[in-house]
Amino acid sequence: MMEYKNQTALITGASSGIGEVFANKLAEQGMNLILVARTEQKLEDLAKQYREKYGINTHVIVSDLSKENAAKEVKKTVDELNLHVDMLINNAGFGQVGSFIHNNLDKAHGQIMVNVSALVDMTYLFAADMEKKRNGAIINIASTAAFQPLPKMAIYGATKAFVLSFSEALWSELKHKGVKVLAICPGPTATNFFEVSGGFGAKNLRTSEQVVNTTMKALKKGKSFAIDGFGNYITANLPRFFPRQLITKVAGKVIKPSK
Repeated sequence: MMEYKNQTALITGASSGIGEVFANKLAEQGMNLILVARTEQKLEDLAKQYREKYGINTHVIVSDLSKENAAKEVKKTVDELNLHVDMLINNAGFGQVGSFIHNNLDKAHGQIMVNVSALVDMTYLFAADMEKKRNGAIINIASTAAFQPLPKMAIYGATKAFVLSFSEALWSELKHKGVKVLAICPGPTATNFFEVSGGFGAKNLRTSEQVVNTTMKALKKGKSFAIDGFGNYITANLPRFFPRQLITKVAGKVIKPSK
């Protein structure tokens, strides 16, 4: 079982939403933190709060993971600080709502960079050290969008399908080497993700706290993936029982581009 106290977690997208709640939860358990995001002032405010309230070591790395080599720069900074990452939480990600051919291509590339390329790079760069120590955990934020195509969010859904498949494969590769790998699959969640993506036509959103609690329970059990919330579990499993074309059509009706 992984000990949290005096260990170090690196969290991307740590300035708000699910990432911030992960930071809160782990800080409460005495885990030192490396907070990564684009918003320096928010990260510094959180770091100060955690140091004063919990007496933990907290470091801030300002990084835009949509940029090439951003993950390598993060790893370089961590090495310069002489820190070992015991838990990696690849939480940073965003989506864009609208017809693929009418959306901005640069933003589409940005989604792939953050949701896939940076996640792969961060995992590659930090997992090797965990394997050497035969101890560690990697949490990748996937989505219930991973289970079926998502019209009007085609790139986002495809990136999350990658995250789920990639994480499950790594779980198998590393499970006997002391490293846990988990893909957590939230459904629509009350975070600022929806402001960035354009918004979902969703009611009764799950909270970031619920997502994090589901994650920590699944990690403790050594699962390869987990779906947050019973309703989301049902939704994610519908493609097993209905034609994929029907599921795709229904999924497309759920997405509501912002006005």
